[in-house]
Amino acid sequence: MDNDKNLVITKGKLEGIVEVSGAKNSSLRLLAASLLTSEPVLLGNFPNGLLDIEVHVEMLKVLGKVCNTHHDTIHISENGNNSTVLDWEGRSIRNTLLILGSLTARYGEGKVPLPGGCKLGERKYDLHVMLLEKLGAKVWEEGDYLCAEAKEGLKAADIHLPIRSTGATENAILCSTLAKGVTTIWNPHIRPEIMDLIDMLNKMGAKITVFGQKCIVVDGVDMLSGVRHNVVPDNIEALTWAIGAVITKGEVEIRNFPFEHLEVPLIYLRESGMKFFRGESSLIVKGGEAFPIEISTGPYPGINSDMQPLFAVYGAMSNGISKIVDLRFPGRYGYAEELSKMGMQFEVIGDLLKIKGGIPLSGAKVTALDLRAGISLLLAGLTADGETIIQNAWQIGRGYENLAGKLKGLGVII
Repeated sequence: MDNDKNLVITKGKLEGIVEVSGAKNSSLRLLAASLLTSEPVLLGNFPNGLLDIEVHVEMLKVLGKVCNTHHDTIHISENGNNSTVLDWEGRSIRNTLLILGSLTARYGEGKVPLPGGCKLGERKYDLHVMLLEKLGAKVWEEGDYLCAEAKEGLKAADIHLPIRSTGATENAILCSTLAKGVTTIWNPHIRPEIMDLIDMLNKMGAKITVFGQKCIVVDGVDMLSGVRHNVVPDNIEALTWAIGAVITKGEVEIRNFPFEHLEVPLIYLRESGMKFFRGESSLIVKGGEAFPIEISTGPYPGINSDMQPLFAVYGAMSNGISKIVDLRFPGRYGYAEELSKMGMQFEVIGDLLKIKGGIPLSGAKVTALDLRAGISLLLAGLTADGETIIQNAWQIGRGYENLAGKLKGLGVII
């Protein structure tokens, strides 16, 4: 999806079969983990078509990796021209912080661009700096770059995370796999993508043990080997097709469906009118009447903050009042302003988003403020009378692989 292209949506019904791609949030972490070894890494069920993935793969090449992609696999090896400096002028992604952790763990040093060229305090890099310093690294800024150095290698420590941060948990795991000694990560954020990262690292020879939400214990090793690993399915993509089927009154079979990762959201959706049938590895969703929803987001296995824009569109399609509270990122409701341009009625009361549903939506020109806002606008456009034009639509391509092709397979042309 080109950065300067708008997306034009007209009313449509989702009907047919769709296969869920590998999880974006998992895949990015696994790419960072490939920097921890000199041996080949082969990843299957891999979403090569995602924009953020394409950016990350190009970053790996700058660092000396050879990356060969084919359909839903990627083979990563080395050419001997390894670098610890990510000299990069293209669009940056937040995963550069994990790249820094992996480089410092393996080589004792690293230099990466700050995501978006932001300064240290603006997007909370403090936890990443804290954990690197705890493990014995010196961390500093040079212009728009963040640098780290541990001349004698990283050394194990107790890392106490003040909040359940996904990124900080992942970086602490990556850094401590090759640190000398036993590291304990307290108050980690345990979620499917992090368990997928741990699964792959343990296959590579790491010694990582998870004690629920209490702590993760990592016994550092001298080196990691190559690996073959399949990425877990993307649970937010799976949820998108399920909600889309209901609100467009269609019927969709969602293959490669991650049931174990969506138990709580499915309970709420079933109680809110979603009719679904479970197959061996697929979910069949029959469209029908959506009932109002009341949810609050929270740590896994609860409803992820990224899911709440999807629930908001579901609520807009139901007759009655729906309420959403985002406990993790209070006030993350900017997308509601865009949906209101299509006719959704809402108000924000403190940290509560209150939606008056059941009012037919109309096409409008709207803007995808981010990836999740973008997909919620797309779903709304499928229910709206007239034409919906989504500006900044490239954001959606960051998290939905082959979106136009999958929608076409479900009977919708964009």
